[in-house]
Amino acid sequence: MYSRGWTTLIGDMGYALSRLEIDPDYSDNGSVGDDNDSHQSSSQNDVDPEVAQLTKLKSAPHDGLKRVLPRRGEFDVSPVKMLAGREGNYSGRGKFSLADRCHMLNKYLPVKGPSIVDQLTTRAYVSQFSKDGSLFVAAFQGSQIKIYNAEMGWKLHKKIVAESFNWTVTDTSISPDKRFLIYSTLSPIVNIVNIGSAGTESHANVTDIHEGLEFAADDEEGYAFGIFSVKFSSDGRELVAGSSDDSIYVYDIEAKRFSLRIQAHTSDVNSVCFADEASNLIYSGSDDNLCKVWDRRSIRSKGKPVGILTGHLEGITHLDSRNDGRYFISNGKDQTIKLWDIRKMSSNAARAPISRNYEWDYRWMDYLLRARDVKHPSDQSVATYKGHSVLRTLIRCYFSPEYSTGQRYIYTGSHDSCVYVYDLVTGARVARLVHHKSTVRDCSWHPYYPMLVSSSFDGDIAKWEFPGNGENPIPVNNSRPRRQYYD
Repeated sequence: MYSRGWTTLIGDMGYALSRLEIDPDYSDNGSVGDDNDSHQSSSQNDVDPEVAQLTKLKSAPHDGLKRVLPRRGEFDVSPVKMLAGREGNYSGRGKFSLADRCHMLNKYLPVKGPSIVDQLTTRAYVSQFSKDGSLFVAAFQGSQIKIYNAEMGWKLHKKIVAESFNWTVTDTSISPDKRFLIYSTLSPIVNIVNIGSAGTESHANVTDIHEGLEFAADDEEGYAFGIFSVKFSSDGRELVAGSSDDSIYVYDIEAKRFSLRIQAHTSDVNSVCFADEASNLIYSGSDDNLCKVWDRRSIRSKGKPVGILTGHLEGITHLDSRNDGRYFISNGKDQTIKLWDIRKMSSNAARAPISRNYEWDYRWMDYLLRARDVKHPSDQSVATYKGHSVLRTLIRCYFSPEYSTGQRYIYTGSHDSCVYVYDLVTGARVARLVHHKSTVRDCSWHPYYPMLVSSSFDGDIAKWEFPGNGENPIPVNNSRPRRQYYD
C-alpha cells in the first residue's frame, strides 16, 4: 500500500534533498504552481484561535524537535532538521508522533506532474478515492463510471455503464468495505453495484445487476426529481442523499426503503454529508444559500434543523466535514469557500436575507466584479477562502487528509481549469495546479500518499504527485479529438 511505502521512506531517511528540504519556507509560506496567473488568492484569515490550535496540534512538530533549529519560527522545521532531531532523540520518544509525521509530509505537496490516468472525449464529473486509497472512481457524462486499482499501476478494476441515466452521473460513493458502489443521476433512483464481482465490464442489468434504490414515495409515481449528492454511512448500512426536490433522504439499504425524508430547504439540496462516524448529525447545503445541521435523533419530534449557518451570498455547491462533528467547509457560487463551526449556528436564518439588485446565473455568466467583495452582514463562518472560480457546475472542495497533513489544507476544483490548495489557518493559497483545458469539477487527495487526482470537463483524469513513485507517466495524447466547450 502507498502509505506503508511512503512512511518507510520518511522513516529510513533514504531520500535525496528536495527543493522543499533546502528551502523550508517554500511550502509553508509560498505558492506552488503556475506563477504567471492573475488569480492570486485574497484570502487572509483571522481564524478562530481554537481552529488554529487544533490544526497546530495535528501538524506541528514536538517542542523538543524545534531545539534543533532554535532561531527559526516555531512551526517551521525542515525535514532534514526533523530527522536529525529524531535521531538525537530530542523529543525523548525516539520516534515521530502523528503530528511530527504530518509536519514532515506537509512539506511534500502533490504538485508535480501531472501524469494522465485516463482520457475520454466526454466530461468527467466525479473523482474519488476509496477510504483506504486502494481504489479510485471516475464518473463521466456519457454514463460511464470507471474504477481503477491505485495499488496495481492504475489498472482498470471495473468499467460500469450506468442505469437510470439522465444527463450525467452526479455522484458516487464506495462502501466502507469496498464491496459496493452507489451512483446517482438526475433521477429519483440511486443504483448500487457489486464491484467485487468477477469481470471488468459491468453493464447495467446485462452483465451485472444494478439494483435501483427508489427514493420517490409510493404515492409519487411519475414524480421526477434528481439526486445531486449521495454518501454511505460509516457502517455502510445507510445512505444520505440531497435532491432537487429540496429534500434530504436517509435510505436503509437492508430494508430497501428510505427511513427519513426531510423537506430541508427552499431550493435544490446540492450537497449532504454525515458530520462524523456516528452518523447522527447531517450537514446540508442548498441553492437557498444556507447550510443546515440536522440531528436524526430529534428530527421526527421537532421537524426542523438543530441549527442554521448563514454567510454565503449565493447557492452552495458542495460540503465536506472534518469528521469531528464540529467543523465543515462549503463551496459557494459567491466564489468562496467558508469554514464553519456548528457551535456558532443559530436557530433561525438571518431575518433580512441578502437580495441582489442584478440578474445573474452561474451556469452561463461570470461573477460580477462588484459582488466579489460584498460580505453577508450576518456571516457566521469562521473563515473565508477566495481565489478559485465556482461557475457552470457544482464544483467540490475538501479538507486535505488527516493522516498525512493533519487536515492543514483545503483544496478545490475551479472553473478556470485549475486545482487550488489553501492553508486552512492563514487562508493563503499554497498551490495552483495547472494542466486542464476546461472546468475541474472534482478532485481527490489520496488519504495516505502525497497524490492528488483531478477530473475535468476536458475528459482528462490527471494525477499529481510529489516527488513521484518511479512510474513512467502516461503521455498526454494531444492529437485525440476534443469536444467543444461552451463554458
